Amino acid sequence: MENSDIVVGLDIGTTKICAIVGMRTEHGKIEVLGMGKAESAGVSRGVVTNIEKTIKGIKSAIEEAALKSNCDISEVVVGIAGQHIKSLQHRGIIVRNSTEDEINRNDVDRLIEDMYRLAMPPGEKIIHVLPQEFTVDNEQGILEPIGMSGIRLEANFHVITGQITAANNIIKCIERANLFATDMVLEPLASADAVLSDEEKEAGVVLVDIGGGTSDIAIFYEGIIRHTAVIPFGGNSITEDIREGCAVMKNTAEALKVKFGSALADENKDEEVISIQGLKGREPKEVSVKNLAYIIQARMEEILEQVKYEIQASGFEKKIRAGAGIVVTGGGAQLKHITQLVEYITGIDARIGYPNEHLAKTNFDDIKSPMYSTGIGLVIKGLQYIEMQREKAIRNSKGITAIDTKDKPTPKTEREQKQGRSFLEGIIKKSEQFFLKDIENIDDKGFTK
Repeated sequence: MENSDIVVGLDIGTTKICAIVGMRTEHGKIEVLGMGKAESAGVSRGVVTNIEKTIKGIKSAIEEAALKSNCDISEVVVGIAGQHIKSLQHRGIIVRNSTEDEINRNDVDRLIEDMYRLAMPPGEKIIHVLPQEFTVDNEQGILEPIGMSGIRLEANFHVITGQITAANNIIKCIERANLFATDMVLEPLASADAVLSDEEKEAGVVLVDIGGGTSDIAIFYEGIIRHTAVIPFGGNSITEDIREGCAVMKNTAEALKVKFGSALADENKDEEVISIQGLKGREPKEVSVKNLAYIIQARMEEILEQVKYEIQASGFEKKIRAGAGIVVTGGGAQLKHITQLVEYITGIDARIGYPNEHLAKTNFDDIKSPMYSTGIGLVIKGLQYIEMQREKAIRNSKGITAIDTKDKPTPKTEREQKQGRSFLEGIIKKSEQFFLKDIENIDDKGFTK
């Protein structure tokens, strides 16, 4: 097996750092060869806040994944998230040299590369440029322009940006863990590849990935990414609310959420009570399951109200209602009654997104949990990247290379060059005459005669 056929997805989350080693089978499924998980103590709301602790977590997860998969790991595909992520719409255009030649992949690549040259506000960089639909010689609504004839190729793009410092800190942690990042992928896009079907993306669907630090949103319609957003609340916000509301330690609050948590308080009985062992020398504490659910429901309603706002702001609410609805994934999707609350707040059908659809049979049963959707998605994105690079190499070997005219002047004929020189010489001559004339009219004191 070639090393290039094996991909490692590295999900640096707020609550966990997870490394998944996978490869594509002959049936197109993802076979998980190994996985490693470590506590994430140096990340807050998707952003690295402690370099040393993050490096320690990465090394621990990678070592475990390498041991279980029996692979030497040197390259990873890493995810990026956080509330610094923004998105914008932009339009690009190129003019081709000939109508006789068909539009090829290199023309599309050149159009995409141009988008990466957009002027960004200070401190921001472009992470992804995602084409939505193309226009060929004023013919609009084309999803796949390759093979068509035309001079003018245009496209609408969904451009995703993030802070340069946030991206650089992730790369720095990976490099100092003796690894190389082959690609950096927005986490909700990776999760979407893991849990959404092509039919759902075509019909219209909202992916809501509820992580530890943030909740990420990606909206698809007609197979195209239409809207992305990041909500700065997630599972850790719920844990913190439980810690304060029930007056317990943080690790106890997390355990209460995982074991007894529910997103709908009315689904729990009044008489259900949890007994928590008190601190040294203190009496045990009792917590009502219903009160616990009220705390969780209040925070989840806040998150889902923002999801509802983003759906409305995208302009695709009606399409989604008539389409595939909402798919909830991530660690937060494991809360009991979460789909009922999503449907109640948004009025849109919902389901839990599991990364099972793309997985081959595996001995790692834990990997089927929604909390590993991003890691599986990063492996899928890494395999897609390898396939794309191979196709590009094949095109180049056949001599189908892109003509890079962006930085090169168009060659001129000898006659055009002479005309240009004579025009320039005429300008210089007239300028000299103008200044000489002015000098002749100035007296020795510097005043005009």
